[in-house]
Amino acid sequence: MVVLIFVVVPIVELLVLFAVQDLIGWPIAIAIVLFTGVLGAFLVKRQGQAAWEAIGTAFQSGVFPGKEMGHAALVLVGGAFLLTPGFLTDIVGFSLMIPQIREVVRVKATAWFLQRQVQL
Repeated sequence: MVVLIFVVVPIVELLVLFAVQDLIGWPIAIAIVLFTGVLGAFLVKRQGQAAWEAIGTAFQSGVFPGKEMGHAALVLVGGAFLLTPGFLTDIVGFSLMIPQIREVVRVKATAWFLQRQVQL
């Protein structure tokens, strides 16, 4: 798994970057990567604040905020993907900023953890 994250993903990202720059040129490709990083940081801030507010609201209601904490964790993961330069990681990161997609991922991840009885 570590090899996938630290070796395969950067190699694939470089190959995609080279392919994109062949189509649109280096200046535009680099500008897009920089722009998505800035936009990603903005979205992570907004989504993160919304997630923390939802956690606070749940606590105030006397409800354990498990769902809300799952969303906050996925916003954090999405932010890490968005701050990683590259087109594919940006797609994953931006996807996790969409609440409906994040909910599907949260449900699937919860089921995966429960099935394996992973203790966090």
